[in-house]
This record gives sequence, structure tokens and C-alpha cells, in this order.
Amino acid sequence: MAGLEALVQLFGPPAVRAAAAGGGWAEVEDYVGSALPGDFKAFLDAYGTGLICGELVVFHPCGSSPLLERMRGIHESFGASWRRDPAQYPFRFHPAPGGLISWGYDYSGDEHFFWPCDPDPDHWRIVTNINGADPAVFDGPFTDFVLTFVGSLRTVDPNHGIDPDALEFLEPEDLKELRDRGEIGPVDPSFEPF
Repeated sequence: MAGLEALVQLFGPPAVRAAAAGGGWAEVEDYVGSALPGDFKAFLDAYGTGLICGELVVFHPCGSSPLLERMRGIHESFGASWRRDPAQYPFRFHPAPGGLISWGYDYSGDEHFFWPCDPDPDHWRIVTNINGADPAVFDGPFTDFVLTFVGSLRTVDPNHGIDPDALEFLEPEDLKELRDRGEIGPVDPSFEPF
């Protein structure tokens, strides 16, 4: 899996293998009614539940926050929102046929889902339900999505993350300190298990 190899190059080898191959996936896949994408399972089996670049949260079935519990809660919540106002949500949510399948979120308030739009899970797309806006569809596997996500964080403006109105009140050494602490600007690739 070329995408997984690229992520290992970015994040380094996993600190601790999350689970034995296939650990915990049977119950999740039984709930979903399908296998999940292979690169997703391979990444989570290697790295486990954790935080990518301090922004993107992913869940393993046997992690400290189990994937299945989170899936059930998100599907119920988003399904109820869809039932209240279907015009706001162009996609249905699992367990509806073809409904989106939750796999993680980011600290910007976006939820990330698999869209089971192909019989082969390795050809599913990623749908990001952007907080307060239309969903975005990523046409590629999980590992390519993560590589793109990380790439976008690595190339942001040096002052990204700070209110533009506050810039005039900060000295260059203040901005440097904020950058050095990782509070603003581009982000280095990382994976932090939890």
C-alpha cells in the first residue's frame, strides 16, 4: 500500500502496534454491513486511535475511544439532523442504504465519513461534512485523503491560526514564539496516539 508507506515516512514508524491484524474489525464491519477500506484498517492497526498533525482524530475499534461507539453516536446524531431537515444534508447516514459511515473528525468542527458508493470498499470516497457549509467529496482512498490533509497543513500561511486584526499588536518575536510552540503557521507531520 503506497499510501500507507508514504504516511509511515511522514509520521515515522508507529510507536506501538495498535492491535493484532484484524483486531476488533469484525464487530465494526458487522455493524456497517460491509468490509471497510483496507488502507484505513491497515493504518489504524499500525497507529491506533490518535491525532494526526494536532488536528485530525481517528479511531481504532480497540482504542481508548472505540470506533464502533463513536460511529453509532455520530450516525444517530446526523441521522436525526437529516430527518429534521433533509435539505441541509445531501447525503443520508448509516444505517440508511448507501448512508455515510463515520470514521473521524477534525478540530475545525468537520466530521469525516466514508461514502459507500462502490461495491469495493477500497473505491469508496471520503465525504467531509464541513461545519456550516456544503459537504466536500474527496475522490480517493483514506491514505490519500490523509496525505492531502497533512499537505494542506504544511503549506498554510506563516500567520495561520491568528486573528488578522491581532497581527498589528504583535511584535515579530511574539509571532516567532507562537510559531515555535506550533500555535500558528504550518504544521509538521505527526501522529499522537491516545
